[in-house]
Amino acid sequence: MSKDKIEVFVICRTDEIWPGEAKAFSLSRRTAEGEVRPFPIVITRVGARNFYGYVNVCPHEHSWLNFNAGTFLTADGKALQCGRHGAQFDIASGLCVAGKCAGQSLTPLALAVIAGDVCLCGEPLVADERTEVANEYDDTMEIMIHPG
Repeated sequence: MSKDKIEVFVICRTDEIWPGEAKAFSLSRRTAEGEVRPFPIVITRVGARNFYGYVNVCPHEHSWLNFNAGTFLTADGKALQCGRHGAQFDIASGLCVAGKCAGQSLTPLALAVIAGDVCLCGEPLVADERTEVANEYDDTMEIMIHPG
């Protein structure tokens, strides 16, 4: 692929994430060294058209945000929250506004909405070669990665 082009991967349809909801996706990406590593992300939707994406890792203890009940948002839905220690993050900026990592930020992702799809841009994602086999036995998979 040319260095001028940005890779775009479809993550989900826009209607798969409701306004005021956040959803986790387990992806894989290639590191600069060529290794394939897990790449957990969270995408949240605010209002009808605003989608925000972050790497699903709290900067305090480097654990997933959705540790306890599998949810990401505070009870009022106004902030992302770490399920392990309660740190709260501004949805639009990823900045920690309350908790042990105040002043630190979640790692943002470049998203684009293209023809009704929420797409991740500029990340070297790798399709999981086990996807076809896993689909025969597992109905719980949330995502298939394919170039947009």
